[in-house]
Amino acid sequence: QVQLVESGGGLVQAGGSLRLSCAASGVTFGSLTMGWFRQAPGKERELVAAISWSGSSTAYADSVKGRFTISRGNAENPVYLQMNSPKPQDPAVYFCAGDRSLKATPFKTRYWGQGTQVTVSS
Repeated sequence: QVQLVESGGGLVQAGGSLRLSCAASGVTFGSLTMGWFRQAPGKERELVAAISWSGSSTAYADSVKGRFTISRGNAENPVYLQMNSPKPQDPAVYFCAGDRSLKATPFKTRYWGQGTQVTVSS
């Protein structure tokens, strides 16, 4: 059974930084293209960032370009989402997701994590 587990969420000050991590079990992690989604209350879940299984391609939502960075190390390391200079529109539940496509986009989610809350204080 594939499990994705997020960690690192919490409260961050506007203009600060926060790093989310996603670890996987039950699957060869290095074979998955990985993404981070977020969902704020009353809004649809949206793709924030994605990185291909090889790490060679990434994709970002326009709203986070230049502020967030998705990264991954070798096949066994977690996938990270570095969140710099968070803004009032960034608070949401952030979900880790896995896809078996070769490229970062289009992202076709096959596996979901349980989500981690990110709150931004002014």
